[in-house]
Order: sequence, then structure tokens, then C-alpha cells
Amino acid sequence: MSQQKLKGVCIGAGYFSHFQYEAWQRIPEVEIVAFSNRDAEKGDEITAKFGIQKFYTDYREMFDLEKPDFVDIITPPPSHQEICAEAAKRGIDIICQKPLGPSVNVAREIIANAAAANVRFMVHENFRFQPWHREIKRLIDAGAIGETLHSLHFRSRMGDGWGENAYIPRQPYFRDYPRLLVYETGVHYIDTFRYLAGEISRVTAWLRRLNPIIKGEDCGLLVFEFQNGALGQWDANRFNEPACPVSEARYTFGEFLVEGSAGSLRLYLDGRITIKPLGGEEAEHHYHHERRGFAGDCCYIAQRHFTDCLLTGAPCETSGEEYLKTMIIQETMYESAAKHTSIDLSF
Repeated sequence: MSQQKLKGVCIGAGYFSHFQYEAWQRIPEVEIVAFSNRDAEKGDEITAKFGIQKFYTDYREMFDLEKPDFVDIITPPPSHQEICAEAAKRGIDIICQKPLGPSVNVAREIIANAAAANVRFMVHENFRFQPWHREIKRLIDAGAIGETLHSLHFRSRMGDGWGENAYIPRQPYFRDYPRLLVYETGVHYIDTFRYLAGEISRVTAWLRRLNPIIKGEDCGLLVFEFQNGALGQWDANRFNEPACPVSEARYTFGEFLVEGSAGSLRLYLDGRITIKPLGGEEAEHHYHHERRGFAGDCCYIAQRHFTDCLLTGAPCETSGEEYLKTMIIQETMYESAAKHTSIDLSF
């Protein structure tokens, strides 16, 4: 590993990659020395926007010539297994976008391969790193709503999935996913709920497709029972619109109510958090969040965490082994919906 700056490379130049390239530019311990993408035209766009001069269409050549400390994989899920294997066999540490793979078994293979090669591996799961979720976690742990957590209820309406042009402006490939809402969006909240409330013991799911032009589900109600006795509910669809302009819906992605033995806290669409003690008035809780990057700058916060873990040797919050639990829960949600039953979990 470099003695000064960590030398990083990136693979991918799609819509979401821009948030990650921009975030790397603000981490002083990291230098992104090169990037790779199959589409040369998109490569030119990344070079022009972020000033990364070395561009490859063959990521293996990039690995061999640049010899990076780590790779940031920002490509669609079907490509992850091959790229991760090529990085691991060269001893390159990995941060990889979610969904990690098309199935739990593929994810297991990716994680096992990285472990066998003794490389660091983190899934770029950034929702738990959104500043409101970090602050809610801090408040729960500090006892701001009591010593006992009762329930978590997140409601999300994105409004980007209705009509014949659904998803085309930003992520058109969503239209062809056989599994969509839980696979692409719900997995964020499975991870975030685990982060906030601990391990999950039982799940129940109801899934629907509201827009007939897409292949996967775009509406769902996921119910969680936690080992500590708390209950959780994620109520989401991408068809109906939120109580704010659709262009602003991708800030908090919804509204959160968390209840405990001494009161409740709420997250609003604009990022405000309020606390209401039992018998008391609701009052705003001030904390820092800003409209920078993606969803409160969570890409930067996640990538800062990965960098710190590489530099200190600390474990990554969303390591492969840890994230595999989230993927198993995701798969169990689909099983629950298909079988119309609740399913117990054990980790």
C-alpha cells in the first residue's frame, strides 16, 4: 500500500458514478489515478468533468499498469463477480456498488473470493451513511426517545415510476429488472433498519407492480420483527408522488417515524429531525446536513469511511460478510411475498 496517498482506480461512468468521482476528489488521502469504461464517449465526459486523464477501455490493463491500492466498482451487478475476482487475484482492495450480485449465491462467491485473497472488501451501501440516519442512530443510542425501541416506520413515494417514460431519464435499465423495488431500493432500508435497530428475526412482505410497462415490482410493504422486540415497516412505491416536488424526493427518499419508550422522533422530507417526548411538544433537533452530492453527501461519507478503514485497519461497517446478511433478508422478503407468509430468520 502507498505510504502517502492511497492510489485508487474506478470502473464505470454511468449516472451514479458522477457522485462517487466527485466525492473522491474531496478526500485528501486518496488520488484516483485512472478509470475504465467500455464506452469511450462516457470516458471523455468523466475526464472533462473530473480531470482524470488516464482512461482505459480494458480494466484488466488498468489494474496491471496502474497497480492501484484499491478499486471502486461502479458498474451494473452482472459485472461485479468477474471484476472483483480480477481485483482480488491482484491483491487490490475493493469497494463495490450494490446490488452486490444477482443472487445470494453469487454474493457469497464474491465475498469468499475476496476473503481468500486477503483483500479488504466493502459494499458501497450509502443510505446508512446519510447524515439523518447517522444522527437518528446517535439519538437512539443516547436514549433520546427512551431505553426501549418500539418501532420504525419509513414511508417513501418517489414519483419517478409512473407513465410510459418511467425511469428513462436517469436509470432506464430499471424497466427491465425482473425484481425492482426491493432489489434496488428496499435493500437500502433493510441495511439501514439493521443499522438502527439491530438484527432482524422475522419478516413479512407484500409486493405489487403498479406500472404495467415495467417487469418488476414497484410497490411494497415490508414488515420487520427485530431480535430486541421492536417492529419495523417500510412502506414504499415508486409510482405515486411525494408531498414535495418530485425533483426533491431524492434528498431523504421519504419520511421516518421512530418510536421508543420515552417518545418519538421524525425525519421530514427536507431533512429536518424533530423529537417529541411523551407528554411534551414536538421540537426541532438541529444537526448538520446539506444538499451536496447525493442524498446529504452520503457517497462522500461512505467513501470517507472506506478510506479510514484502509488507513487504520478498522472493520468496514458494510463489509462483505456483514452485507451478506442484508442480501439474505432481501431474498427472504421475496420468498415471503411469493408464499404469502411470514418467515423466521436466524443469524
